[in-house]
Amino acid sequence: MTINFKDYIASVPDFPEPGIVFRDISPLMQDGKAFAAATDEIVDYAKDKGVEMVVGPEARGFIVGCPVAYKLGVGFAPARKKGKLPRATVSASYDLEYGQATLYLHKDAIKPGQRVLVCDDLLATGGTLAATIELVEKLGGIVVGTAFLVELSDLHGRDKIKGYDVFTLTTYQGK
Repeated sequence: MTINFKDYIASVPDFPEPGIVFRDISPLMQDGKAFAAATDEIVDYAKDKGVEMVVGPEARGFIVGCPVAYKLGVGFAPARKKGKLPRATVSASYDLEYGQATLYLHKDAIKPGQRVLVCDDLLATGGTLAATIELVEKLGGIVVGTAFLVELSDLHGRDKIKGYDVFTLTTYQGK
Protein backbone atom coordinates (compact mmCIF):
# COMPACT_ATOMS: atom_id res chain seq x y z
CA MET A 1 0.00 0.00 0.00
CA THR A 2 1.41 3.36 -1.02
CA ILE A 3 0.74 6.33 1.21
CA ASN A 4 0.52 9.88 -0.07
CA PHE A 5 2.27 11.60 2.82
CA LYS A 6 0.98 15.00 1.75
CA ASP A 7 -2.44 13.78 2.91
CA TYR A 8 -0.97 13.82 6.43
CA ILE A 9 0.79 17.20 6.31
CA ALA A 10 -1.37 20.17 7.31
CA SER A 11 -0.68 23.44 5.51
CA VAL A 12 -1.27 26.36 7.85
CA PRO A 13 -1.29 29.76 6.09
CA ASP A 14 0.16 32.85 7.74
CA PHE A 15 1.95 30.95 10.53
CA PRO A 16 4.14 31.94 12.29
CA GLU A 17 3.82 35.21 10.36
CA PRO A 18 1.88 36.56 7.36
CA GLY A 19 2.96 35.11 4.02
CA ILE A 20 4.40 31.88 5.47
CA VAL A 21 2.71 28.52 4.89
CA PHE A 22 3.68 26.27 7.79
CA ARG A 23 3.87 22.55 6.98
CA ASP A 24 2.65 20.82 10.13
CA ILE A 25 3.69 17.17 10.59
CA SER A 26 1.40 16.66 13.61
CA PRO A 27 -1.34 14.86 11.61
CA LEU A 28 1.30 12.42 10.29
CA MET A 29 2.53 11.67 13.80
CA GLN A 30 -1.04 11.28 15.07
CA ASP A 31 -1.78 8.51 12.58
CA GLY A 32 0.03 5.34 13.65
CA LYS A 33 -0.02 3.70 10.23
CA ALA A 34 1.16 6.81 8.39
CA PHE A 35 3.92 7.52 10.94
CA ALA A 36 5.06 3.89 10.78
CA ALA A 37 5.08 4.01 6.97
CA ALA A 38 7.12 7.23 6.98
CA THR A 39 9.60 5.70 9.42
CA ASP A 40 9.80 2.51 7.33
CA GLU A 41 10.53 4.46 4.14
CA ILE A 42 13.41 6.30 5.79
CA VAL A 43 14.70 3.01 7.22
CA ASP A 44 14.53 1.42 3.75
CA TYR A 45 16.53 4.36 2.37
CA ALA A 46 19.15 3.94 5.11
CA LYS A 47 19.52 0.14 5.13
CA ASP A 48 22.16 -0.08 2.40
CA LYS A 49 24.20 2.83 3.78
CA GLY A 50 25.73 0.97 6.70
CA VAL A 51 24.33 3.49 9.20
CA GLU A 52 25.84 3.10 12.67
CA MET A 53 24.31 6.19 14.34
CA VAL A 54 21.41 8.55 13.73
CA VAL A 55 21.66 12.24 14.64
CA GLY A 56 18.66 14.56 14.83
CA PRO A 57 18.60 18.29 15.54
CA GLU A 58 16.33 19.72 18.20
CA ALA A 59 13.47 19.16 18.44
CA ARG A 60 11.56 17.56 15.61
CA GLY A 61 14.68 15.74 14.45
CA PHE A 62 14.24 13.67 17.62
CA ILE A 63 10.73 12.71 16.55
CA VAL A 64 11.92 11.54 13.14
CA GLY A 65 15.33 10.15 14.08
CA CYS A 66 14.54 8.11 17.20
CA PRO A 67 12.15 5.60 15.59
CA VAL A 68 14.50 5.30 12.60
CA ALA A 69 17.44 4.53 14.92
CA TYR A 70 15.33 2.02 16.81
CA LYS A 71 14.29 0.18 13.64
CA LEU A 72 17.87 0.18 12.34
CA GLY A 73 19.12 -1.15 15.68
CA VAL A 74 21.57 1.74 16.12
CA GLY A 75 21.99 4.61 18.56
CA PHE A 76 20.60 8.12 18.41
CA ALA A 77 22.44 11.33 19.27
CA PRO A 78 20.55 14.61 19.78
CA ALA A 79 21.95 17.89 18.42
CA ARG A 80 20.69 20.36 21.01
CA LYS A 81 20.46 24.06 21.72
CA LYS A 82 22.72 25.82 24.21
CA GLY A 83 22.58 24.62 27.79
CA LYS A 84 20.70 21.39 27.06
CA LEU A 85 23.61 18.90 27.08
CA PRO A 86 25.29 18.28 30.45
CA ARG A 87 28.73 17.07 29.33
CA ALA A 88 31.53 18.34 27.07
CA THR A 89 30.27 19.38 23.64
CA VAL A 90 31.25 20.63 20.20
CA SER A 91 29.23 23.39 18.56
CA ALA A 92 28.30 24.70 15.14
CA SER A 93 26.49 27.96 14.37
CA TYR A 94 24.23 28.80 11.47
CA ASP A 95 22.41 31.86 10.18
CA LEU A 96 18.76 32.55 10.77
CA GLU A 97 16.69 35.16 8.97
CA TYR A 98 17.56 37.58 11.79
CA GLY A 99 20.64 36.47 13.73
CA GLN A 100 22.32 33.17 14.43
CA ALA A 101 21.63 29.92 16.21
CA THR A 102 24.00 27.28 17.55
CA LEU A 103 23.67 23.53 17.91
CA TYR A 104 25.70 21.31 20.23
CA LEU A 105 26.58 17.62 20.24
CA HIS A 106 28.28 15.68 23.04
CA LYS A 107 31.96 15.15 22.21
CA ASP A 108 31.55 11.41 22.65
CA ALA A 109 28.34 11.10 20.60
CA ILE A 110 30.10 10.08 17.39
CA LYS A 111 33.14 7.87 17.04
CA PRO A 112 35.74 8.65 14.34
CA GLY A 113 34.76 6.86 11.13
CA GLN A 114 31.22 6.16 12.32
CA ARG A 115 28.62 6.18 9.54
CA VAL A 116 25.84 8.65 10.39
CA LEU A 117 22.35 9.35 9.08
CA VAL A 118 21.01 12.83 9.86
CA CYS A 119 17.20 12.98 10.23
CA ASP A 120 14.89 15.94 10.62
CA ASP A 121 11.28 16.80 9.89
CA LEU A 122 11.91 19.51 7.31
CA LEU A 123 14.56 20.66 4.85
CA ALA A 124 14.06 24.36 4.18
CA THR A 125 17.07 26.70 3.85
CA GLY A 126 19.52 23.99 4.94
CA GLY A 127 21.10 25.94 7.81
CA THR A 128 20.16 23.51 10.57
CA LEU A 129 21.21 20.57 8.43
CA ALA A 130 24.56 22.12 7.50
CA ALA A 131 25.30 22.81 11.18
CA THR A 132 24.35 19.25 12.15
CA ILE A 133 26.61 17.83 9.45
CA GLU A 134 29.42 20.10 10.67
CA LEU A 135 29.01 18.70 14.20
CA VAL A 136 29.17 15.10 13.00
CA GLU A 137 32.25 15.79 10.90
CA LYS A 138 34.02 17.70 13.72
CA LEU A 139 33.84 14.45 15.67
CA GLY A 140 35.17 12.40 12.75
CA GLY A 141 31.85 10.91 11.68
CA ILE A 142 30.90 10.25 8.06
CA VAL A 143 27.48 11.52 6.98
CA VAL A 144 26.21 8.80 4.66
CA GLY A 145 22.76 10.29 4.17
CA THR A 146 20.14 12.79 5.27
CA ALA A 147 16.42 12.12 5.52
CA PHE A 148 13.37 14.35 5.92
CA LEU A 149 9.62 14.08 5.99
CA VAL A 150 9.18 17.35 4.07
CA GLU A 151 11.32 19.45 1.71
CA LEU A 152 10.52 23.03 0.75
CA SER A 153 12.40 22.96 -2.54
CA ASP A 154 11.91 26.67 -3.35
CA LEU A 155 14.10 27.54 -0.33
CA HIS A 156 17.06 25.69 -1.90
CA GLY A 157 18.27 23.88 1.22
CA ARG A 158 20.16 21.37 -0.91
CA ASP A 159 22.48 24.18 -2.03
CA LYS A 160 24.02 24.32 1.47
CA ILE A 161 24.69 20.60 1.55
CA LYS A 162 25.95 19.82 -1.94
CA GLY A 163 27.67 16.46 -2.08
CA TYR A 164 25.43 14.85 0.57
CA ASP A 165 22.72 12.34 -0.24
CA VAL A 166 19.23 13.72 0.50
CA PHE A 167 16.04 11.68 0.88
CA THR A 168 12.63 13.31 1.37
CA LEU A 169 9.16 11.81 1.59
CA THR A 170 7.33 14.88 0.28
CA THR A 171 8.33 18.03 -1.55
CA TYR A 172 6.56 21.36 -1.73
CA GLN A 173 7.38 24.07 -4.26
CA GLY A 174 6.14 27.47 -3.12
CA LYS A 175 2.75 27.78 -1.53
